[in-house]
Amino acid sequence: MNTSASFQSGSSPFDFFNFDLTVPISENFTNVADPTAAGNFSQSTQDADLLRQLSFIPGLKEILLLRQVHALEHATVWLLGESNSTFTQTRDAKNIQVDNELLSGLSTEQGFYLYGEVNISDLRRAVTLALHRLTSGEWDLAIHPRCGTNLSVAMLLTAGLAMGVHLLLPFRPIEQLIGLGLAATTAAELSPDLGFMAQRYITTAIPFNLKIEQIIRTRDVWGREAHFVKVNWQE
Repeated sequence: MNTSASFQSGSSPFDFFNFDLTVPISENFTNVADPTAAGNFSQSTQDADLLRQLSFIPGLKEILLLRQVHALEHATVWLLGESNSTFTQTRDAKNIQVDNELLSGLSTEQGFYLYGEVNISDLRRAVTLALHRLTSGEWDLAIHPRCGTNLSVAMLLTAGLAMGVHLLLPFRPIEQLIGLGLAATTAAELSPDLGFMAQRYITTAIPFNLKIEQIIRTRDVWGREAHFVKVNWQE
């Protein structure tokens, strides 16, 4: 079970304006974060400035939105894990993050799906608090160990190293087997850190430009029940 992200263009099979709203749950939200209060004004305008300067690039806004939604998804899963945990925080352990492995998410440029049993009130509070804490400087909440990015990095690294040792070592069974074993071991050691780096610098971004619009109970394109957190872009 992974928290993961996916990008859909305008031809996406996801039709976000035609949900089966069998259990509609919506509420207007206000972005409670004040980026300037945390000294993050330059970061808060970075994506907006980039979009204004490069607006001619097709799909740029969707990519920027997806990265910010991805971070919000991760932070929400973290906070729901904390709220459902029996762990009692102390001053010395206040930075410990609790992961609820029964929850997972899927990010899109319109918002994110959250899978798993969760109370709608808890989800609403977690999403709002996640947005506030991310934009106030708690950027580690944007990184999650069960993200699909980590799996993708691990697969690419394993394949690359395996191909490298296959070409470098003699084409004899023993040497090839030893090389593949070394490649797999090296990939397993390196991929967690590289996956976190890929999340931090490529697949997530602090959601300074997101405004939470509503949360609804729906089904995804595969028919799986989920909550969908819909967001809008704001500059």
